[in-house]
Amino acid sequence: MIPALSALTGASTIGPSSGIGQALGPVIPTSIDGQVGLAPAEKTALGGGGLSFGQILANQIAGVQNLQNVADLKATQAATGDLSDIHDYMIASSEAALATDLTVAVRNKALEAFTEIMRMQL
Repeated sequence: MIPALSALTGASTIGPSSGIGQALGPVIPTSIDGQVGLAPAEKTALGGGGLSFGQILANQIAGVQNLQNVADLKATQAATGDLSDIHDYMIASSEAALATDLTVAVRNKALEAFTEIMRMQL
């Protein structure tokens, strides 16, 4: 099983999203008409009164936690014989592992950037 991120984030909520695209957001944002860029609702959210960077980051980490919870649930169902298709568990497990790997990679890059900034001389 994949270890939970709740120790890092304190998040333990389970939301309706499942899947990497929903948990981590689109790689290239597109609008409803297929044009590359932010949708009007996203532009409003980024303007005044929108979510802060910290809130967005917390939401994304909660999405990763949700993926891990789904994978754990599927693993329990597979172990007890309640899961009809084992491929559901394998997909959920792979999604959770990939989301966790991406989260760790982003964290490592952020720490590298912070360390580099701290090394700068004034």
